[in-house]
Amino acid sequence: MRNVELFDDGKHRFVLLNESEPGEEDGIRSNQYLIEHEGHGALLDPGGFGVMPQVLAEMLGYVRPEQVGTIVLSHQDPDIVGGLSTWMELTRARVLASRIWLRFLPHYGLRDMSRFVGVPDEGMDWEIAPGYTVRIVPAHFLHSEGQINVYDPASRILFSGDIGAAMLPNEQDDAFVDDFDAHLPYIADFHRRYMCSNHAIRCWLDTIADLEIDVIAPQHGPVYRGAAVPAFLAWLRELRCGVDLLQPRGRFVRE
Repeated sequence: MRNVELFDDGKHRFVLLNESEPGEEDGIRSNQYLIEHEGHGALLDPGGFGVMPQVLAEMLGYVRPEQVGTIVLSHQDPDIVGGLSTWMELTRARVLASRIWLRFLPHYGLRDMSRFVGVPDEGMDWEIAPGYTVRIVPAHFLHSEGQINVYDPASRILFSGDIGAAMLPNEQDDAFVDDFDAHLPYIADFHRRYMCSNHAIRCWLDTIADLEIDVIAPQHGPVYRGAAVPAFLAWLRELRCGVDLLQPRGRFVRE
């Protein structure tokens, strides 16, 4: 599967640029997204070094590198940040990441930190094109201490980072989740182990409660739409995970 246009009204687009194929990166397959508004681009979780050429090729169908003014890092993992130094050479983009990770990012070989913007704990609004802003939404401890999401009001799409991520078999290549119950086996174990706690989940759910969300776009696996969106959020609200399940000697309760 290559690029999938999740929203397009003629002047505003939200595109899944590359759901990478098996063999393109040595690890979990990841999603990279582009928001394009009247010729101005924002790249969400640009990905590791291995997927960078394919992501760039797909992106060129919409914007040139000099049109990308914003890059958002949902958190600090290498499948998100690994290719960033090349993106910074190709673009003049400002790079948004949680303020708590800025001091660690130079370890990826990033020498010039002057283009980085530290997102405060409460999130913020950010202008990606003249007169058009997206909301940077805090999602702390889901799974990263400084996880951030992006809500795009024109498309009503929430880019959720690792929230909603699925571990799919290599032969399965669905673009969308329409049947949540059928999709649940691919997300349950990941969320129980990687999400910090039910308290963190409920804080996030309360944070996004005022957003009109048609689509949830995670960093791994297919995109939630239609009835799958409220079904996923309802499942999360009751989920015990992370420290809720932790026992002495490194054991976890199995549910």
